[in-house]
Amino acid sequence: MPHRIEITLKDEVRDPRGERIKREIEHFLHLNVDQVRTIDVYTVDAQLSPEELGQVAAGPFSDPVIQNYSVGKPAASGFDYLVEVGFRAGVTDNVGRTAGEAIGYLLGRPLASGEGVYTSVQYLISGKLSREDAERIATGLLCNTLIQRYQILDAASFKAQGGVAPFVPKVQGEAKVAVNSVNLEVSDEELMRISRDGVLALTLDEMKIIQAHYRDAKVLEARKSVGLGAAPTDVELEALAQTWSEHCKHKIFSADVSYEDGEGNREEIKSLFKSFIQKTTADVRAALGEKDYCLSVFKDNAGVIRFNDDWSLVFKVETHNSPSALDPYGGALTGIVGVNRDPFGTGKGAKLIFNTDVFCFADPFYGKELPKRLLHPRRIYEGVVEGVEHGGNKSGIPTVNGSLVFDDRFAGKPLVFCGTAGIMPAKIKDEPSHQKRIVPGDLIVMTGGRIGKDGIHGATFSSEELNENSPVSAVQIGDPITQKRMFDFLIRARDKGLYRFITDNGAGGLSSSIGEMSEECGGCQLDLSLAPLKYPGLAPWEILISEAQERMSLAVPPENIDAFMEMAKRFNVEATVLGSFTDSGIFHMLYGEKTVAYLPLSFMHAGLPPMQIPARWAKPVHEEPAVAEAADYTGDLKALLSSLNICSKESVVRRYDHEVQGGSVVKPFTGVDNDGPSDAAVVRPILDSFEAVVVGHGICPRYSDIDAYDMAANAIDEGLRNYVAVGGSLDLLAGLDNFCWCDPVLSDRTPDGPYKMAQLVRANKALYDYCTVFSMPLISGKDSMKNDFYDGTTKISIPPTLLFSVIGKMEDARLAVTMDAKRAGDQVYLLGTTANELGASEYLAQKGYVGNNVPKVDANAALATYRAYHGALNAGLVASCHDLSDGGLAVAAAESAFAGGFGMELDLAKVAFKGDAADKKDAVLLFSESASRLLVTVRPEKAAAFEKALAGTTFAKIGAVTESKNVSVKGLSGKVVVNSAISELKAAWQEPLKDL
Repeated sequence: MPHRIEITLKDEVRDPRGERIKREIEHFLHLNVDQVRTIDVYTVDAQLSPEELGQVAAGPFSDPVIQNYSVGKPAASGFDYLVEVGFRAGVTDNVGRTAGEAIGYLLGRPLASGEGVYTSVQYLISGKLSREDAERIATGLLCNTLIQRYQILDAASFKAQGGVAPFVPKVQGEAKVAVNSVNLEVSDEELMRISRDGVLALTLDEMKIIQAHYRDAKVLEARKSVGLGAAPTDVELEALAQTWSEHCKHKIFSADVSYEDGEGNREEIKSLFKSFIQKTTADVRAALGEKDYCLSVFKDNAGVIRFNDDWSLVFKVETHNSPSALDPYGGALTGIVGVNRDPFGTGKGAKLIFNTDVFCFADPFYGKELPKRLLHPRRIYEGVVEGVEHGGNKSGIPTVNGSLVFDDRFAGKPLVFCGTAGIMPAKIKDEPSHQKRIVPGDLIVMTGGRIGKDGIHGATFSSEELNENSPVSAVQIGDPITQKRMFDFLIRARDKGLYRFITDNGAGGLSSSIGEMSEECGGCQLDLSLAPLKYPGLAPWEILISEAQERMSLAVPPENIDAFMEMAKRFNVEATVLGSFTDSGIFHMLYGEKTVAYLPLSFMHAGLPPMQIPARWAKPVHEEPAVAEAADYTGDLKALLSSLNICSKESVVRRYDHEVQGGSVVKPFTGVDNDGPSDAAVVRPILDSFEAVVVGHGICPRYSDIDAYDMAANAIDEGLRNYVAVGGSLDLLAGLDNFCWCDPVLSDRTPDGPYKMAQLVRANKALYDYCTVFSMPLISGKDSMKNDFYDGTTKISIPPTLLFSVIGKMEDARLAVTMDAKRAGDQVYLLGTTANELGASEYLAQKGYVGNNVPKVDANAALATYRAYHGALNAGLVASCHDLSDGGLAVAAAESAFAGGFGMELDLAKVAFKGDAADKKDAVLLFSESASRLLVTVRPEKAAAFEKALAGTTFAKIGAVTESKNVSVKGLSGKVVVNSAISELKAAWQEPLKDL
């Protein structure tokens, strides 16, 4: 009989979790409740004596200072409705797993096979509510029914049945070894039904290519030799679907594109990836010549560049959008721990040094009705923030940089970008650490977590639009503690040279990792029956494609396997030999002695011809509002500071640990009160050196409403100027592109596909045009191409979005510059040129317009400014620097002033302006988001030297830092047009999200 241990807070202790739930019930559901209290429940399904249960309850399960415990007796009282929420069977329960380990440590013996601990939470709700109200609270707020179960009891029912009955969410069943054949000799309609019902995300053309493969006489003869018939097995079909999925194969970026530019010109493009992204890096590396610092690009889990003679720098940014839409907490947690495995699985393995994250949400205060299956943006916001917090903090990796972007089109699907950097010795055992290989005969080893149903069809599900029938099984929940233990073990194994090759078991699970590793040596043979499972009942195809987390695949030489397994045991990490690599040319899967998949690698990886996609550009034209002329813009400035895209994100950022490992120099917040928004992060990865890694990013999806070319150009420029602002070197830097797009493939559901594809083409052209001028190689990236929601009637597509990350080096972290004004009397300079470029700006958005004058980036002028500024910074001439982006000069000046605790007086007549004189207006100069501009403060005695360093570039001295604690801006007429205390500006900036 399972035992229940219930943990309550003492009467005199506040219940902040309950208070938060009360606020959310009132805010989201508009129900009045008097009180919400919470109880943590541990259901212990193990043979423990009453004395042992008491030890467990009083020991690891409760804090005697603030909590009480109850064993076998209900603790709840004084409520109107009780809602208990726990995980469904088979869903990862990290707290429960840790609780089970704690019992083992406490009692000196591990839990037996089949025993476990399962967690749930009771919400005790008091108030005048109906049963229907309680159901709304449970399903609308407390429980994500995809992965959780709930039970509701009123006070009378609770008393009558003596509390809540123990419930053990175990997966029941015996191992299923049946392998099914799938008849493809059917009609086109039936082929598509097979794809649709199986969540294979294969098109009719792709199904017919597979059909033709299984008609080939040579294929049939080879299959007969291993006991297989003419029809594919379900294992083979699932492996092909995973390998050919948009998520893994990047079919759109590999497609043949016929592009029309809207002016009568046509261009045939063979692969956007090869024509623009790969070509950018090839051309930049060729120009660098002997100074080329790229070590491994586009061929491993992450990009690798040289940091110094002894160390290499590794970086990757991933997306986890679709799972985060279904289960924000689990999807985002998996996103961060998943991207951790990318740098770790690059080369021979990297030590992880920091995380970054960028989230794109709809308004968390969204008040419109949402289509069925879509979660409210605030639930997504809070779940994603908490998931990344738990994944990053529990992994011991600092989160040093990030952004939040808001646009109501992200209600259809949020964007969750998670990035991780690592560092590894330049050489390990006298071999370059970024290189790895597999020799036929090496053993296939899987290490880390066990395989479950979680994450089945994750890759194919992410390759389709979100809809109300999206599969529950696609959701995964990561376990950062298990992963951290695996990393600690594998770093030691790396240094001892115990394995030759390592990679992540990410999208597609073993199908993906072993399928890709097999290309290295020419084949594999793997027995799926040997794979360790979380529970019995998984079919062979499920074992192959499950994306259950915390797993790595390795190639271990046979002579090293005993030492490898012994070390794994010492670190309490599970490791299993599943088979061996071969040179057969075949992806050969068995279950015991039975062959269940026999796929030629040539067909698996190269059997899919490129898609043929049309792209037609037509420049949109929006209403162009007249630029307002007013006597005072203080109200506009405060409104902008309070807008979601500009306001402080401190309530989110403070939840992330940016100090762990001790290397953070420029942190997410800076200034006199450590609450000003830093432009980029500076981290010392080697603590006995002042050499530092600098990382920044740019993202501006609204600009794509006018032109995705300029959206991409501005994202690149913003990422670079953030990087340069704090002190990043222009001589050792790299870019990383993450494209998130709405579906650009022409279909009945996407009649505007050619326009969306043209947007993608234009963004890629900008990537090449600007990165080559900036001499910035692209070292890695990712695309997510189906970011739409469609329920048959309503379609919501995200704005085309490029997140552009910049990473590189700073020789001396002591020269790093922050954005806060440092002292009164410092001179204020604006570097760069301002133009009438309010198109898609925050200012026009506040007025309800888009406009047409999107900021244009002059790459050569920007590079000249950045190089001159960097020289001034290295000469110690810069006191502070803040980049201009959302909200323009007015917002940048306000942020610099209130972060430093000083006032600032500016004169718009002194701003360098480009364009017609009629366009030169106060509102334009204050709020234009013209690119490549930096707001710099300089000590008066260094002003002459600073101006000399900037000679040949466009800049202007526009004011001074003051003691007044007031921001005052004179307009073109000489009259003051902005005048406010910095305390008021800061309050406006901090207010919107402070309680979230």
